[in-house]
Amino acid sequence: MKKIAIELKWGIIFFAAILLWTVFEKSIGLHDERIDRHHILTNFFAIPAIIIYVLALLDKRKWQGGVMSWTEGFLAGLVIAVIVSLLSPVGQYLTHVYLSPDYFTNIIAYTVEQETMTQEAAEQFFNLNSYIKQSMIGAIRMGAVTAAVVAFFTKKQ
Repeated sequence: MKKIAIELKWGIIFFAAILLWTVFEKSIGLHDERIDRHHILTNFFAIPAIIIYVLALLDKRKWQGGVMSWTEGFLAGLVIAVIVSLLSPVGQYLTHVYLSPDYFTNIIAYTVEQETMTQEAAEQFFNLNSYIKQSMIGAIRMGAVTAAVVAFFTKKQ
């Protein structure tokens, strides 16, 4: 457990940042009256996500005595992504049951109104089970890409 203590710490920090970002989105109306902008503005979470990964891998490098290969950095970042992925069902549940219980109703209505999806397709895509799966897979995919890039810049021999 001590071997991944840094990754566990930063995985929890990343998860907390996701929850804070979600509260921010809700507070500025991206889950209801400004839902038309949600798909664009939610991507700005990439900025704090990258910052967190940089800080995490720098922390890992420091913990290793100031030396870290790209592979070590990438693997550390991948472990963080797995931790975030494992926590993401809890985040989705908290978000869609407590913080923003009308989100799915709102986004389904919006996509149907915009003729982006049929009612049936929207209901299949925008629901808690679907979002849990998407968030778990997305955490691994984006975490791996971010880890690969950040590890390149934080490696030190």
